[in-house]
Amino acid sequence: MPASAPPYDLIVAGASFAGAACAIAAARRGLRVCVLERKRDPGEKLHTTGIIVKEAAEQTLLNQLPASTTRRIEAVQLYSPRLKHVRLTAPGYYFLTTDTPNVMRWLAGQLRAHGVDLRLGEPFRDATRRDDGWKVEGVGRTRYLVGADGARSQVARRCGLGQVRQFLYGVEYEFPGAQLADPDALHCFVSKRFAPGYIGWLAQNPTGIQAGLALRHDPRNSRVPDLDAFLLHVGLAGGLPRQLRPGQVRAGLIPCSGPVRGIARNRAILTGDAAGIVSPVTAGGIHSAWEHGWRVGEAIAAHLRDDGPPAESVAIRAAPRFRSKRLLRWAFDHFQMDWPFDLLLHSAPLRWAAGQVYFHQRRRDQPAA
Repeated sequence: MPASAPPYDLIVAGASFAGAACAIAAARRGLRVCVLERKRDPGEKLHTTGIIVKEAAEQTLLNQLPASTTRRIEAVQLYSPRLKHVRLTAPGYYFLTTDTPNVMRWLAGQLRAHGVDLRLGEPFRDATRRDDGWKVEGVGRTRYLVGADGARSQVARRCGLGQVRQFLYGVEYEFPGAQLADPDALHCFVSKRFAPGYIGWLAQNPTGIQAGLALRHDPRNSRVPDLDAFLLHVGLAGGLPRQLRPGQVRAGLIPCSGPVRGIARNRAILTGDAAGIVSPVTAGGIHSAWEHGWRVGEAIAAHLRDDGPPAESVAIRAAPRFRSKRLLRWAFDHFQMDWPFDLLLHSAPLRWAAGQVYFHQRRRDQPAA
């Protein structure tokens, strides 16, 4: 390596799913990779529900997750505002709920096992553009810089990249050791009263129950999800035990407008939440974030090692567009009403639409209990 070469080929800000995927993919090709993570413990202060879809569970490195950190769920129980419900399944399809804090700690271990210089407790602060890449404050020079540092990405701000402008705001409780009456379904609740623009949910994970609520974020309105009132409302209908006391509380902004404009330029690239790579309808982001992060890491390695195309162009092309889901997001934001869900819950069109959202066209219906 020439004496003037940067000490790193790639610096990634953020050690969540997209950042970890990018770093591991690049490190596997022999690149010198550093990951900055502001948290000292990667399992604390999480903003993700940690629910992994079948495709991610089978087609990515996440298929190596320890069995103790996951729980298989094969059905969705969809509730109307009046708490009528229909059960949806699809042949062979499933989700994994997770012990998310320990999943994130496992990911940190995978980074180190692949030779990545993981710096916990060290946030990204600033970067200066150079002819051969970037100089990152407190770390040094790098040929590429990737921002996987969340919906309010500092990499995007400092490097002049696109920024997420539209959000959901979500709150989730963890109830350690608790058990749902029906632990084998992901319980989803539609309610304009409690969750305008999104849903509430209950799920059994390996360590207890996770219960959450999200709504469309309006910076002009200080409204936040009233999760306590929502849980009182769904209560026995959702199979919740009485007198639960939450352990961990998670809260944060969730991108809902699709990929940002200006994902990449001048050897700086965004991925994951920072790039808006989150489903505008379901707010699911783990699978798409992992896939995009991995493609970015491979593209950086291909460019530096094999004289492949600029990684920036690959990152832009690889970003999912979510065209149909962005249209559904617009419709949900402008025309959401409770009565159609109550009236049409058991109709073929609504169940078909729900199957499209949850199972990607693979759906089978069962009557409500």
